[in-house]
Order: sequence, then structure tokens, then C-alpha cells
Amino acid sequence: MAQNIAPLTIDPDPLAPYAIAPGWRVGDLLFLSGQAAIDEAGAIVGIGDFEAQLAQTFANIDRVLAAGESSRDRIVKVTIYLTDMGNFPAMVEARKRYFAPPWPADTIVEVKSLALPELMVEIDVIAVVG
Repeated sequence: MAQNIAPLTIDPDPLAPYAIAPGWRVGDLLFLSGQAAIDEAGAIVGIGDFEAQLAQTFANIDRVLAAGESSRDRIVKVTIYLTDMGNFPAMVEARKRYFAPPWPADTIVEVKSLALPELMVEIDVIAVVG
């Protein structure tokens, strides 16, 4: 691969069993795979608890960003997938806890389900390195 394109690696990698890279660095941009409430051992965290799932999801985002030499304050775009749009108000409040102005660009969609039926939220990220 070209020097300016490389997969991100984390160890342990809970996405490896699913044949998914945690993310990719392309030049000075990071493209993270959707992160959800799956811990480093591959176990689902916070079944039935939206706030617990958000906390694990953002911990995973932080971990992959660090592997790409970035951090949450360098996120420019998020896409948030909710299995219940009833959690939209909680997600708006969570954005205020997990991000600071200037806010990242954001898309939120409701989906019928995520990869594992117990998951309530998944977030994918585009960030700048540095």
C-alpha cells in the first residue's frame, strides 16, 4: 500500500473476528469503522442501558483515535446509528458531554438493528490526525 494509506491497529482488537479493520489512515484523515458497546474482549457492554453503551462506544472511539495519533477533539464528522429514535434526546445531551465546540458535523439515523441485536448505538467517525 502507499505510504499515506494504512490500516489502524489496536491490540486486542475486538473487531478482528468480524474481519473489520478498526479504521484507516488516509493522508491526514482517519476513517474509523463503526464503534459500538463491545469491550476489548469482544463482550457487549450495557445490554439495555443506553448510557452505558454510549460510554463504551466513546471509549472505543478514543482508543482507535489514539492508535491513529488523533483524539476526540480532532473529529470532524460523525454518523450515529440508533436502533430507537426515542434515544435522540439522550444522544443530543451526550454530544454536549463527549464533544466541545466547534461541534463535529453529524448525521443521525434510526436503523432497524445493528450487527448484534443487543447493540443500541453505533458511531462511525472521520477525524484529522494530530
